[in-house]
Amino acid sequence: MGSVQHHCCPQPKMGDTWAQGPRPGPPRPALLLVPLLVAAGVMPSDGGASCPVLCMCHNQAVDCSGQRLFSVPPELPVDTRNLSLAHNRIAAVPPGYLTCYRELRVLSLRNNSLVELPAGLFLHAKRLAHLDLSYNNLSHLPAGMFQAALGLVRIDLSHNPGLRRVHPRAFQGLAQLRDLDLSFGGLAFLSLEALEGLPGLVTLQIGGNPWVCGCTMEPLLKWLRNRIQRCTADSQLAECRGPPEVEGAPLFSLTEESFKACHLTLTLDDYLFIAFVGFVVSIASVATNFLLGITANCCHRWSKASEEEEI
Repeated sequence: MGSVQHHCCPQPKMGDTWAQGPRPGPPRPALLLVPLLVAAGVMPSDGGASCPVLCMCHNQAVDCSGQRLFSVPPELPVDTRNLSLAHNRIAAVPPGYLTCYRELRVLSLRNNSLVELPAGLFLHAKRLAHLDLSYNNLSHLPAGMFQAALGLVRIDLSHNPGLRRVHPRAFQGLAQLRDLDLSFGGLAFLSLEALEGLPGLVTLQIGGNPWVCGCTMEPLLKWLRNRIQRCTADSQLAECRGPPEVEGAPLFSLTEESFKACHLTLTLDDYLFIAFVGFVVSIASVATNFLLGITANCCHRWSKASEEEEI
């Protein structure tokens, strides 16, 4: 993701600067530049920092969406609460990028080119409530990916076709999480541990993934069936892609009977029978080989005797 760290310096709010400065006097020549600054997109926001070029800033909201950006803006107003970087071409977010923006509540990185996020990105985003990472190229969610962002209420990870692995502790500590969207990814398996630590979960979207409904998925499916009345899910879109005997079956239609073969156990009588059958088969195999050997030897002798008589 790159080794360059993102740094920013605290800046006074415009309200504080105004309170400490002299009383307004006659218009100054510098004020004539305000319209030009606004037109250029660098007018200071309420946080004291300049609004990034190509972005719009208003009421602690910074909108940089749809500007074909290849990288995140280097500096934002420190009191930013709502940041939209959606519909750009951003491939990486620098480590520590959110360190200075501790008022951030909403972050949208929707429809970019992200493959992964740096470790500890959300370490200081304790007030972040809504996070949109949909329509990217994320491949996996590591343990503690959302570490310290304990205020998260909604996470949208949908339409990441390369997302094939979610660590069992990827969502660890997110007790307030209510909405989780993992739909239309590349998930074939999801650990129960990844979800059972989310007591506040209300909506779960997992449809559009190539789920392999084998024995390893039984704990998760059993948990989902028990929560289906309390947790809204896209049950119509969630289907099994394998194994062949359940291909195309709705995920939530599978019952304990569907996994009966996963719990087959053998008794002592079964083991004795298998041992007996194995012994009989072995004896039969030896006997068969012995008879075949004798037959082949006899045929060889008979053939040799016939040749000698002809001579």
